[in-house]
Amino acid sequence: MVMGSLPENVDLAVIGGGVGGYVSAIRASQLGMNTVIVEKNKMGGHCLNYACIPSKTLIHIADLFYEMTHSEKFGIKASEVSIDAEKMYQWRMDVSKKLELGVEYLCKSNNIEVVKDQGTFLSSSAVQLTNGEELDFKKAIIATGSESKALPGFDFNDDIIDYKEALMLQTIPKSMVIIGAGYVAVEIGTLYAKLGTKVDIIAHSDVLSKFDKEAVSLVKRRMQELGVTVHTDTTPQSHQGKDVSLSSGDSITADVIVSAVGLVPYTNGLGLQNTKVTLDENGFIKTDSSLRTTDPNILAIGDVIGEPLLAHKAIRQGEIAAEVAAGKNDAFENAVIPAVIFSDPEIAIAGRLDGEEVSIKKFPLTALGRAIALNNTNGFIKIAYDSNGLVRGVEIVSQDANAMISEAVLAIEMGATLEDIADTIHPHPTFSELMQEVAEAALDRPIHFYYGKK
Repeated sequence: MVMGSLPENVDLAVIGGGVGGYVSAIRASQLGMNTVIVEKNKMGGHCLNYACIPSKTLIHIADLFYEMTHSEKFGIKASEVSIDAEKMYQWRMDVSKKLELGVEYLCKSNNIEVVKDQGTFLSSSAVQLTNGEELDFKKAIIATGSESKALPGFDFNDDIIDYKEALMLQTIPKSMVIIGAGYVAVEIGTLYAKLGTKVDIIAHSDVLSKFDKEAVSLVKRRMQELGVTVHTDTTPQSHQGKDVSLSSGDSITADVIVSAVGLVPYTNGLGLQNTKVTLDENGFIKTDSSLRTTDPNILAIGDVIGEPLLAHKAIRQGEIAAEVAAGKNDAFENAVIPAVIFSDPEIAIAGRLDGEEVSIKKFPLTALGRAIALNNTNGFIKIAYDSNGLVRGVEIVSQDANAMISEAVLAIEMGATLEDIADTIHPHPTFSELMQEVAEAALDRPIHFYYGKK
């Protein structure tokens, strides 16, 4: 399907209409480039339709349900609270559809042609569509993202589903096994546990093994409270229907088995062999700091060029790639790419908290008025800074960490100091006061927490 009449020649062809792709197309159009997006499925890609937005939508619903049924401490006694799984599913689908239509409207408003088709490179200046048409371009941006990685012996089928299908269930399963223990597994496992599902997570080492152990310990403790069982130092060996055999000798049977062991770049069928684009040893497209591939006519952005596989990285890279394609001198030089895990509590990270040249200060939620009022004191904030007081990294483990981390990102990007943050008035009572409190503590002038005599 074509939203308009497809021109034979364009300034820019964007392959992939996900968050990185449509952003790059809009920016290119703003710069005067005649632009076409080739998207084989839904505009907005995985983020809007299958991953980021759906997961956070369902997490919100699960949180609401759980709070309604666990609020007696506040004097709220709720009886006969139930979940209508079909309505929950419909809301999740409607949210994605609304955003998809919104992206299509933005493209139309910016005079961008959207072709719903599969694109394959014929050369460094032409793309073949499955409908038989050929599109010639001056520049192209590959924004095809990633896809679920299949674990050997656990190929996706009627018994084994991936994270996308786990976020499209129209019923709430009584039991679920999740193979993998990264942030996707934690988010999906926690949300279903709050809806009443018995969740087992199979971890090769442990959940969130690449993250700060102190932060992860709080998440693990909360998961245990919710009834989630984590099988550490264990691998799945085989499965028979809905029964999974583990390396420990145990076996687990569940209504739903989810394989969430990672993502791989989506390059299959792109015809890159017909171009000068090259891949690295892990199958990601090689690019330079300006997001140019080894083919002078083709750029690439987002998941398909490597870690971190985050939507907001793709969005920023989409803007830069469009400017480079338009002839501007630009590069992806952001100092910080924040990461957020929508666990319970949330974990948000900006910059780094390691290295001999940095010091770290921590402030607990147990000393924050807002957290105490909401009975949500499971967490802390850490700030890393150098000998000159420059902020180098921040980790927030808290409710609303996703919103607060942006202040840390801005601080690091702009070269802010501890005093800059400590002397900035933060509204009270809010979770955002954590930034001010920890900065003051790092300056040896803590107010609301006593660290002891020096």
